[in-house]
Amino acid sequence: MIGRIGWGVASLLVTAAAQAQSLPSVGVEATTDERRRGLSWSEGKASISGDAALTLGMIELDARVSALRGSVRHDGADAVADLGAAIVTDVGPFQLRGRAIGHVFAGAEQGMDYAEFGGDARYTLGPVELTAGALYAPPQRAIGGSNLYLSAQAVAGIPMTPFTLVGGIGRSSGAVDDALRADRLRPGGTYVDWRLGVEHTTGPLTLALDYVGTDLNDDRGVTSIGDRPHSGDRILGRARFAF
Repeated sequence: MIGRIGWGVASLLVTAAAQAQSLPSVGVEATTDERRRGLSWSEGKASISGDAALTLGMIELDARVSALRGSVRHDGADAVADLGAAIVTDVGPFQLRGRAIGHVFAGAEQGMDYAEFGGDARYTLGPVELTAGALYAPPQRAIGGSNLYLSAQAVAGIPMTPFTLVGGIGRSSGAVDDALRADRLRPGGTYVDWRLGVEHTTGPLTLALDYVGTDLNDDRGVTSIGDRPHSGDRILGRARFAF
């Protein structure tokens, strides 16, 4: 039985490779603050990252490595590698994606690695792209319980210009097994984040300006790993070069 499954997986990968729809894409990005879901992952400091992606038929593979600058949120980690795999299919006007992501931290004093699973649905109409998704991290010691992230995003290219407008909102919630570690991804509990931005693309270079924020501007108690000073509103600058 195991042999048959192995051959089946191998056949799927060979078929996907034969139907490859894109060449590998590689890029580097610099930002004034590495923010995820409205929270700083780099102590509010500038960060640099490198990314790569490959599409093989219905399969998407991607990886991103980012500098974290000794992040308190991730127990002193210097860098994180986000390793993702997805299966993509079209159903009518929608593109559906099932996805798994592993977050691997380098330099952390304790084990901080964790994984998420989920998917999204994307609808495109002319220059406008709408996406709704969910990512669930099952109970794991590194995050003090479970974490569910629901999100919606709109991207709109401005016709006849190199500008693109981006807007998004998300909500983080979950169960708590360890209150201290749960503050790592949800400082003080369930919260909402948002993003408004504009991007300018010329050839391989993309310049962007984002306003990101959360509803954490209150008096809720947060442990040190929640890094409360770096979870408020901020304007970010980004520059990405694609090879």
